[in-house]
Amino acid sequence: ADAIRWYFYINSAPWLPNRFHGKAVMEGQRKFMGTLWNTYAFYVLYAEIDQFNPTEHTLEYDKLSIMDRWLLSRLYSTVKEVDEDLDNYKIPETAKALQSFVEDMSNWYVRRCRDRFWAKGMEQDKMNAYMTLYTALVTISKAAAPMIPFMTESIYQNLVCNLDSKAPESIHLCDFPKVKEEWIDKELETQMKQLLDIVVLGRACRNTANIKNRQPIGKMFVKSNVVLPEFYQEIVEEELNVKEMEFTDDVRNFTSYTFKPQMRTVGPKYGKLLGGIKEALANLDGNQAMDELNATEALKLDVNGQEVTLFREDLLIDTAQMEGYVSESDNGITVVLDTNLTEELLEEGFVRELISKIQTMRKEADFEVTDKIKLYYQGTEKAEAVFEKYETEIGGEVLATEVIKGTPGGYKKEWNINGETMTMGVEK
Repeated sequence: ADAIRWYFYINSAPWLPNRFHGKAVMEGQRKFMGTLWNTYAFYVLYAEIDQFNPTEHTLEYDKLSIMDRWLLSRLYSTVKEVDEDLDNYKIPETAKALQSFVEDMSNWYVRRCRDRFWAKGMEQDKMNAYMTLYTALVTISKAAAPMIPFMTESIYQNLVCNLDSKAPESIHLCDFPKVKEEWIDKELETQMKQLLDIVVLGRACRNTANIKNRQPIGKMFVKSNVVLPEFYQEIVEEELNVKEMEFTDDVRNFTSYTFKPQMRTVGPKYGKLLGGIKEALANLDGNQAMDELNATEALKLDVNGQEVTLFREDLLIDTAQMEGYVSESDNGITVVLDTNLTEELLEEGFVRELISKIQTMRKEADFEVTDKIKLYYQGTEKAEAVFEKYETEIGGEVLATEVIKGTPGGYKKEWNINGETMTMGVEK
């Protein structure tokens, strides 16, 4: 029932006619409701393991990390937006604001903070993570309750009524959440959005260069009008598996531009000169031409002794890649990845692939997460040499008490890793 309701909210304003699509209902159910439910299930799973009771703790804002403050700022900005949109009968806008927050909470906050929930014991940092996520789940459920009444009621009953006998007996008897203006930090939200934009462009560069995420990259360059503090740079480096990130004002060493005439507008104006214009544009210095276009909003060309002026709408502009570099641009940000991989970086990528394959084998062999194992390996000369060199690191990551070179025993499997054949075995 909630999924049907949600489809009508997010699809269009209530007073416009609506075509019904079963697939669109399922898409909304997956994208918004599924994401909210999975985030709630993640919290419940770890809170149960740690026997964490949020009623015994308070959220101390001064002790919170940047990620916690960012999530709370996004939370109350969203509550404020939802309140104002509903006041003005902006129904699809309300739904989109809720969906955007839930995606950020799941795909960025929870993903970045998983290690905090997995930490042993109950340190202050872990309590902060629990309390921040709990506050976000309960508050956003109250804000979304008029739209998805059944799912939010279910979350509220479990997270609130189960623990607090004095709480209203239904989410629909609670007040709409009050905005904590003092927790809204717009600068922090802007910086985090900038960081997310950089990460998205960086992932696009990796895809273009066809370099897997497990393969470390030496350096990336970012041209942007906002320079992020060091803390954020470390997140980007970790997220994109890059050794070093550098802000630069000039990406000309790595990128240039190519220009072609837009036939639709240039044809009628300069029909006979079209061939000459194409040739003149092809011979331009891309960066210089772009500077001229940005400064004067036009390019002046000499074609067969005649001056030709082309405006932005007369041009098809593409970014040209320099050898060994891949770049992507959007929203005034340019990200350049140095795709030249040293032997050392390739080895490190190989080791990460090995660790990933062994973890897969542990799962397939039905081992417990805490089981210690014996690890066997045999493969091509190059593969064995790398394995031997990083034996201690690999063994430590996969809980191997013994690492044995030779015919594999236990549960064994052959892999092709970056073109090298490797057979490995795992046994308790």
